Amino acid sequence: MAAQHPTAALLLCEVVMEILSWVPAKPLTRLKLVCKSWNSIISHPHFVKLHLHRSPKNSILLFTRTKRLTLGEEEKQGLVLSSVESFIRNPSSSLDAQENRHSLHLEDWVSGSCNGLVCVAHILCHHNNDICDIWFRLLNPLTGFVSENSPCLRVNVHNSFGFGYDESSDSYKVVTVIRDSSGTVTAQVYSFGGSSWKTINSLPAFLFFAGDINGHFIGGTLNWLFLRNPHGAHYDWSDVTLDMLMIVSFDLKSDTHKQILLPTGIDEIPREVPTLEVWGNSLYLLHDYNNTHFIAWQMKEFGDENSWTQLLKISFQHLGVERLFLPKFIFENGNIFMLRGRLPFEKVFYDRRDNSVTRVNILGHNRYFDAFDYVESLVQPC
Repeated sequence: MAAQHPTAALLLCEVVMEILSWVPAKPLTRLKLVCKSWNSIISHPHFVKLHLHRSPKNSILLFTRTKRLTLGEEEKQGLVLSSVESFIRNPSSSLDAQENRHSLHLEDWVSGSCNGLVCVAHILCHHNNDICDIWFRLLNPLTGFVSENSPCLRVNVHNSFGFGYDESSDSYKVVTVIRDSSGTVTAQVYSFGGSSWKTINSLPAFLFFAGDINGHFIGGTLNWLFLRNPHGAHYDWSDVTLDMLMIVSFDLKSDTHKQILLPTGIDEIPREVPTLEVWGNSLYLLHDYNNTHFIAWQMKEFGDENSWTQLLKISFQHLGVERLFLPKFIFENGNIFMLRGRLPFEKVFYDRRDNSVTRVNILGHNRYFDAFDYVESLVQPC
């Protein structure tokens, strides 16, 4: 049999790569076993990036903590992968599912998800002096990849962190923001695969955090909702004024920060602490109004403060809630919002497309859960 012409072989390889790049990530892990050439194609960094670019964001990542069932039994934590549709249809089953669960240590905290990678902080606190030792690692729940731990970072308990991707250097980074007892704020930046943390001293003095401790990744930046110039490490939200509230955006490429202005339509401080969320390519700000309505703002073009748009203003009476509680999550391109109901185990889903409200009781033994925008991928950074 005549040897295949090199040009024909190259063309065949490109055709195979094009076809495989549209296959979901989970089947690709099995297709690697078909033959050596397919394994080589699927494992190639160029293919991994191409496949990631074409992958739909059709999953959420659930970080759960399970309470003790009997005296003496240990608490447990885990990652649970679920599609948005399955989670909304039956949250309890999604949280309790074992086939898509990945165990974590009780001292672990998920700090973010990006490109199919999950960043986990392992936190050991010394309660007698308010000092914590933190190590970070990356997981790919689909492939089973686990990175080496970052160097240990010793910080005080007043810290917040975030995880994201710097496209300019093709590196995954974690940023820890620390405020010491004097009010000085620094950021510690670590690039996975490196050997040390980098200190950034240019941040303004503010008290973090006015909302979620996790920074929200979008457009190569990590974003937090902070308070500016608070009086001490402890404060009463009723004393907070609107000019103290600020969004700080940290650029992973330049290690610099900037302030993002709040929507101009906010004319008074909310009764409850607002929260930031990210879904897809949009930043969201969620808060209450006069303790009677739920309001959601969307920054349609990230970085453009003029693109803040009020997506909805819906009454608590229509939602069947008495007040806003964390967690507040967004699904389906800003169309579905999840709030806590009147009872801790009740969740309320509001779909702004048809103004419908669905109440679901989350049963089982999950004491706590968080949710992240997640997509399965083949990414395994060096």
